[in-house]
Amino acid sequence: MKKNIQIRMDHLWFHYHDRVVLEDIRIEIEKNAITAISGPSGQGKSSFLMVLNRLWENIPGARVTGRVEMDFGKGFEDIHRSSLPVHRLRQRVGMVFQTPNPLPMSIYKNIAFPLTLMGEKDRAKIAFRVEAALKKAYLWDEVKDRLAENAETLSGGQQQRLCMARALAAEPTVLLLDEPTSSLDEASVRVIEDLLLELKKSCTIILVSHYMDQIQRIADHCLVLSDRRLRPDTAKGRDI
Repeated sequence: MKKNIQIRMDHLWFHYHDRVVLEDIRIEIEKNAITAISGPSGQGKSSFLMVLNRLWENIPGARVTGRVEMDFGKGFEDIHRSSLPVHRLRQRVGMVFQTPNPLPMSIYKNIAFPLTLMGEKDRAKIAFRVEAALKKAYLWDEVKDRLAENAETLSGGQQQRLCMARALAAEPTVLLLDEPTSSLDEASVRVIEDLLLELKKSCTIILVSHYMDQIQRIADHCLVLSDRRLRPDTAKGRDI
């Protein structure tokens, strides 16, 4: 059966000054699936994620060649050559980093912030989407009575779920996750994993992880990044 493809890359190269970080990557990423990326440290896994939402453009000396195409419902478009503004791309391609990065403001405002950036001014709509995002992140019941508190008062696991909720508030098509559970306790890890399994029903997830047991638990496909190349991890019985 032919897979429903969300992302495809052709002859993708990523350079940092004179150093080649990613070399001639040609892959397809399935829609509504969790694709995990593993491999040795320092091989460019975070750089790969940054290519997908153009965060690399904020890095002096970085450059990308080749094609990165995504389907947001109207056919494939090259994200580096389309007329889609970069801030709109990042709303559709959300990212959650390894270390939780709550904004220095209230829990509520953390989730509302991307909505106001999108131009939403209806307070009722914002409140609805804030609650919906927190519920998706399994955080609503824990914070519904303390929304005005500073987000930095939350525990590490709660802060990571808050960052998930903030990304989800924009209703992304693709969610990029860079080691999102590396600093969490086992209970928090399982909550995040359950969340990801639920989220793949509505978005495509690309997860960087060093934990092979986690990949075996939740990933539909696994790729390995080493020696600048991205390949299917056939040793783990997973293919793309």
